[in-house]
Amino acid sequence: MAPRAQRLDVGVWGKTRIAPGERKNVEIVISESYSGANIKIPIHVRRAARPGPTGFVTAAVHGDELNGTGAIRRLILEADFELTAGSLILVPVVNILGFERHSRYLPDRRDLNRSFPGSPSGSLASRLASVITREIIRRSDFGIDLHTAAIRRTNFPNVRADMGDETVAELARSFGAELILQGQGPRGSLRRSACKAGVPTIILEAGEVWKVEPSVVDYAIRGIRNVLAHRGMIDQTPEMPAHSTVPDKTTWVRAPRGGFLRFHVAPGDLVEKSQPIATATSLVGRDQEVIESPASGIILGMTTIPAVAPGDPIVHIAYRKDGTMGRIERAAGTETADDLLDRIRADLAAKVMVWPYEAEAAPLTDQEQAI
Repeated sequence: MAPRAQRLDVGVWGKTRIAPGERKNVEIVISESYSGANIKIPIHVRRAARPGPTGFVTAAVHGDELNGTGAIRRLILEADFELTAGSLILVPVVNILGFERHSRYLPDRRDLNRSFPGSPSGSLASRLASVITREIIRRSDFGIDLHTAAIRRTNFPNVRADMGDETVAELARSFGAELILQGQGPRGSLRRSACKAGVPTIILEAGEVWKVEPSVVDYAIRGIRNVLAHRGMIDQTPEMPAHSTVPDKTTWVRAPRGGFLRFHVAPGDLVEKSQPIATATSLVGRDQEVIESPASGIILGMTTIPAVAPGDPIVHIAYRKDGTMGRIERAAGTETADDLLDRIRADLAAKVMVWPYEAEAAPLTDQEQAI
């Protein structure tokens, strides 16, 4: 990770001053409308009386990914959430222009999360990325960026981080996720750019677009609090998982042919190599092809649309290339972390209809095969 760039004062936002021990809502101008009016992003800033690190939590870099927005809003409103050291910058919606249109992208059709660090004289996306880099990232010592799956998909909660960088790896582990995916992130992404600027940053991927899912919000809040507790910014004992693993490989299993899927797995399920994960059927229910897992791993994400064409992504599997994925055990008992994970698995599984696999399906008749 590169050395930190020159840092801006977290207590100074234009004409607004935030003293130690204060919390305030501020706004930063990110663009102008066609009428020339300023377009602003609302931000909540909290400063503890005691000095400490400054962290940012961002959401809706993709304007339709609202689970993170719900988590940050709840964090702002929680009565028992009090910083004891340092400062926290909370940004419920980064891509306000996409958010206003219920769109993942900006009005110029660009992906903001491929536009960092941006340029003050570039495209709309580049200019917005430049403002976020200057006003948010450069005020911070670390960051957490909240995301969901893309449209028509759902993700089992996982943290993504450059585990080859020890400062980033420490941040990722302190979040308390059962799954941590290794990687620097796409070129132009907020987290990759922040890390390159010397600000260790991770992302959480969980749930789906256009929703605020209660169990996903709970998971995000728990992880954020864990990070703050680890950094000595709040008085709380971190709630860590019984087991955590770092897969080094992921793959999308794609539909070999068109049809209506009968799923045999749900997000968060553990699978063995060659285990049936879905069966493609005709609209009258006849089995056409059984789709198997290419590796032993965990269901990281999946489509929420059972109607597929050849090549459509069905299931996203995370695994280890050396075949030693191992079992992600969930300890029995009364641990809150385990209860929450089980609730998330149940909630995400409710988005798809899962059928037990039946090996002895009736063969198609000649007439049915011709239909």
